[in-house]
Amino acid sequence: MQGGSAMWFRHGLRLHDNPALHDALRDLAGAPFFPVFVFDGETAGTKLVGYNRMRYLLEALEDLNRQFQRSGGKLIMVKGQPEAVFRRLWEEFGIRRLCFEQDCEPVWRARDERVARACRDAGVECREHVSHTLWAPDAVIGANGGIPPLTYQMFLHTVATIGDPPRPVADADLRGVTFGALPRSFYEEFTVFDKTPKPEDLGVFLEDEDVRMIRWVGGEGAALKQMDDRLVVERETFCRGSYLPTHGSPDLLGPPVSLSPALRFGCLSVRKFYWALQDLFQQVHQGRLSGAHFITGQLIWREYFYTMSVNNPNYGQIAGNPICLDIPWKSPEGDELERWRAGRTGFPFVDAAMRQLRAEGWLHHVVRNAVASFLTRGTLWLSWEHGLRHFLKYLLDADWSVCAGNWMWVSSSAFEALLDSGACACPVRLGRRLDPSGEYVRRYVPELARLPARFVYEPWRAPLAEQQRAQCVVGRDYPAPLADPAAAGAANARAMRRLRDALQRAPPHCCPSDADEVRRFMWLHDEPQPLAAASD
Repeated sequence: MQGGSAMWFRHGLRLHDNPALHDALRDLAGAPFFPVFVFDGETAGTKLVGYNRMRYLLEALEDLNRQFQRSGGKLIMVKGQPEAVFRRLWEEFGIRRLCFEQDCEPVWRARDERVARACRDAGVECREHVSHTLWAPDAVIGANGGIPPLTYQMFLHTVATIGDPPRPVADADLRGVTFGALPRSFYEEFTVFDKTPKPEDLGVFLEDEDVRMIRWVGGEGAALKQMDDRLVVERETFCRGSYLPTHGSPDLLGPPVSLSPALRFGCLSVRKFYWALQDLFQQVHQGRLSGAHFITGQLIWREYFYTMSVNNPNYGQIAGNPICLDIPWKSPEGDELERWRAGRTGFPFVDAAMRQLRAEGWLHHVVRNAVASFLTRGTLWLSWEHGLRHFLKYLLDADWSVCAGNWMWVSSSAFEALLDSGACACPVRLGRRLDPSGEYVRRYVPELARLPARFVYEPWRAPLAEQQRAQCVVGRDYPAPLADPAAAGAANARAMRRLRDALQRAPPHCCPSDADEVRRFMWLHDEPQPLAAASD
């Protein structure tokens, strides 16, 4: 019985700004340290997982393993149930402390309670640390009188009373650490991977031909490099007197600058990115403008959705979800849902996005809103639950709470009090505004590559001779439109008005502060706000 400690890696797949890792390395005095990752069937965030997200996770684990190897150890990767793995570590080595980063979402609660119970039974200290979020969600709820803030503005007010989020802690120092090694009995009881497995080893296979145009790479090393590159873009934007560079003028074709996958898996600390942005803003403007929360707005939305989900285990569904309106969505008719999933709706901008999602695992936020509104209140009038399940499987950055929160908002099921289908992103107009030449569509829907730009978003309007010259006849080489968006939008707007009139007393329904907030969230504005106006 050697004692020692274990670090249970889940989301926080990094050595920087990892207070749980610091705690696990504390006072070892030569006793062994066990860094552990457990494949338990939900290790990529949900039971549904596509090839891209699993590959990203495994690359992140390989990066972490290489860092431990440089210090004479390795990341222990085991397939099994976490409580069984840690109970055996106690039985074999007498570990005295188990540390991990908090996973605040209720979907993880049963797992964590099982592990905590096993630790109590064994007399092992079980220590949880907050670093996946900027603020501890329970502290935010407590500061708001014991209930989650029902609006984004209320959330901002609440966290302002708490104060700035903590700055990142120092990088973990692995010098002098004695790493533990598993005995043969572990290999007999569990599946132990001596090297990082491939997705196929975990039963996840590539569904289609690998045709990625953009390659996302998992791991702390790649994430820190991506953050440095992103800060260069942010600095240029701050120097021009603006902010949110990907918000007003999204580049759908350029190399990715989003850090959302790295933040989702914790390859990058959200606190490190938040404070890097705030400090950069102050450096550029030398304290003349207050950065506040507007330059890190997307990070704050992430916090808001986490906090709203903490005490709501039904947050990811309609039934039993107290903040979600039970809108009478229709059942899918024919193959319309499958056509949406496969990118065969007949609307090129929607189809390009859905194919990019399947091929690469990521979509720009404005494109996510477009395909989500098309599925729900914009055109098809299908439940947001269909979209959530699809996104949870294929998005690299799929977070249960953030993803569900976005779907509820865009579908007017929660967070959106106006119940108005008018503010939906028209796939034709939006596509033309964001990419007038149609190159985004040509990249992901190659059958439309030869169509002239004036027809690429509405190929059904091209004369038959033009379609034949482009070798893309609608109805033969590319599907006809799934619906008439103008007629569907008008019918949906009437349905929303009827629902609004029927709600004599609003339920505890989260809502935005004003119509401008709706437009900002849906990314329907034309230009990013200048800093001077934002700081007034």
